[in-house]
Amino acid sequence: MKATWEKVFEYASMPVHGTLSRKLRKEVKLQINGGAVYSDAVIFLGEEFVRVVSTKDDETVNTYYDWNKIDYVSTISST
Repeated sequence: MKATWEKVFEYASMPVHGTLSRKLRKEVKLQINGGAVYSDAVIFLGEEFVRVVSTKDDETVNTYYDWNKIDYVSTISST
C-alpha cells in the first residue's frame, strides 16, 4: 500500500523547492486514519515513515505515521 499512499500524498501536495518535503496544495486538507485534519501543512515522505509538520497555537507540531499503519487517507477540498 505504500506506493498507493505515496500517490495520494503527491496528489494532495506539491514539492517544496530544494527539499524532499511537500506542501499541501492551496485549499486541500488532509486527514490520516481519521485523526487531525491538516491544512497548510508540510509532508515529508520518508522510507520508513511519513512526517506531517503543522502549526498550532504558534507551535510547530511534527506528527509521524508508520507507512504500515496507515489505514486510510482523506483529501478534502471545495467542489
